[in-house]
Amino acid sequence: MTIVRSCRWLMPALLAGCTSVDGPRPVGTVAALPAASVATPADRFGPLFEAVQMRRIFPDGKTFVDAVPKRADAALLADFRKGNFDDAGLKAFVLANFDVPGLDPVPESDHGPRLPIERHIAELWPHLTRDPVTPPAGSSALAVKDRFVVPGGRFRELYYWDSYFTMLGLVADGRKDLVESMLDGFVDLVERYGHVPNGTRSYYLSRSQPPFLYLMMGLSQNRDPKVATRRLAALRREYAFFTSPERSVRLTDGAVLQHYWDARTSPRDESWREDVETANVAGRPARGTYGDLRAGAESGWDYSSRWLADGRTLATIDTTNILPADLNSLLWGMERAIAEGAAAAGDLATARDFADRATKRGAAIDRWLWSEAEGRYGDYDVRRQVLRKGVTAATAYPLFVGLTTAPRATRVAATIERQLLAPGGLRTTAVDTGQQWDKPNGWAPLQWIAVAGLDRTGNRALADKIATRFLATVEREYAASGKLVEKYDVEQVKPGGGGEYPLQDGFGWTNGVTRALMKRGGR
Repeated sequence: MTIVRSCRWLMPALLAGCTSVDGPRPVGTVAALPAASVATPADRFGPLFEAVQMRRIFPDGKTFVDAVPKRADAALLADFRKGNFDDAGLKAFVLANFDVPGLDPVPESDHGPRLPIERHIAELWPHLTRDPVTPPAGSSALAVKDRFVVPGGRFRELYYWDSYFTMLGLVADGRKDLVESMLDGFVDLVERYGHVPNGTRSYYLSRSQPPFLYLMMGLSQNRDPKVATRRLAALRREYAFFTSPERSVRLTDGAVLQHYWDARTSPRDESWREDVETANVAGRPARGTYGDLRAGAESGWDYSSRWLADGRTLATIDTTNILPADLNSLLWGMERAIAEGAAAAGDLATARDFADRATKRGAAIDRWLWSEAEGRYGDYDVRRQVLRKGVTAATAYPLFVGLTTAPRATRVAATIERQLLAPGGLRTTAVDTGQQWDKPNGWAPLQWIAVAGLDRTGNRALADKIATRFLATVEREYAASGKLVEKYDVEQVKPGGGGEYPLQDGFGWTNGVTRALMKRGGR
């Protein structure tokens, strides 16, 4: 098979011309990214940035990258170079020269008798809603033209795939105004950068997140033809980004599938020290490790045994070697959505083209990402030319987007019930590695993907079990602490753990999925 990528070291603006290792084989096109010229805090502050992050001046690496300098970068760096700071002195220097953000505390329901959880969530929406953003000079924030909802805690900007699950709750609570404003903001981001960034920060621009934009558009009730034309154009541009050559692999039968990717090969600004420490023990060129860590962050599953070559150790991460079931299912859905949008606009040639692309992708998913022996969808390991071992919650994505057949959906449902169903909801994987996207954690978005996919394919009884158990988990913690949190331990039915930062509360996608599951159950 041919891996259609060999130019990772080039600037993103040149990546559109990247060829495969055995000659030109373009399988997608993508415009030069304006993001290539946007400097991140690591680019701007160099030795000061590295000192702050590597010496862990702040417990959370995201703190400094969200700080806003009080004066020009050059003057700051000149003064930094004059000093010989110990840790306390370095922190004092940063606090004197930057506006450093703190966590935005999320209100808890009053102690004593709690508000009903649906009322508590309704009262959280205004707290999590942000007005349009015009960043101050020197900020890493990107401009956002419309109002939007943030996840909460350290996540103080607009995030991509989080927002779809948040929107489910906004729809349930009648806040379709926010759904429309967030959609307008996402379309604007695609028009400016060629894709929706992971989040609205300069250090997130080199990657995206799972492409849920077409599904967000499906929540809209705006039928204005001009709006539809603009949104369709944005989807086509996003599709070009996700199917560009460096993201694509041509398999032995000629089929092409995609993997996650990030154009940069440096440590992530927001997790600099963690990435350097991982690369130091990886036993391979650091750029490759950094690229795979970044691609893992684009997947949203940062991190999981899915991306680990040995299935257990982060240092073996090889995300760009994997053709994932979730990403390719979403791209199939996007192809179908573009075909339908083009047909509605009278562009029949484009409609036929994208319908054909979806047909080919569906056949490739059926051949390469399905295990007949195990009754599951999985992730294809390009280097080893096998389906990667282990069932994960990503097996529900073909059901969720409407790709699979009824017999296969029934088999997937049996596999999910046997291996992933836990007392508190759906496990993320069947492997405990200490990474946050593995067992025992369960995440709100994956509960929804599974429940909606099982509902769609007639497996209602299992969908009911997952929904009921996860709602009970959320409500139990809410009763105990007054909080809805980012993730849950669905085996012990308590708040989740693992990852690079403390457990966050707020929490956008948990609020959204909880409300959507309650509405599904008639509550």
